Amino acid sequence: MLVKQEGREPHTVLVTFQFPASIWLDSIYLVGDFNNWDRHSLPLKRSLHNPYWQITLVLPRGRSYQFRYLIDGTTWCNDCSADRYLPNPYGGYNSVVDT
Repeated sequence: MLVKQEGREPHTVLVTFQFPASIWLDSIYLVGDFNNWDRHSLPLKRSLHNPYWQITLVLPRGRSYQFRYLIDGTTWCNDCSADRYLPNPYGGYNSVVDT
C-alpha cells in the first residue's frame, strides 16, 4: 500500500511503502528507480504494534518511479495500490508511484 503526504521541504512528497505484516516472510526490500534497483539498500521494517512492514522515502514532487518488492531475496511482488503498472524487460510488470 502507498501512503503519500506533503513533504517538509518544498517540492517533496513523503511516500510510505507498506506491505502487510500478516504475510509470513523473513525480509522484504523496496527496489526501484529511486535506488538504482539496489536489492539491499532499502529494507522495510516492522514493529510489534504495526500491521505493516514499511519504509518512508522523501521523493521530489512531479516524478514517476518504477518499483517492486523483493521478498526473502527471491520473490518479486508488485504493490496492489500502485498508481499504475508498466511492463518490464523480464516479461512482467513494475509498480509505478507518481509524486
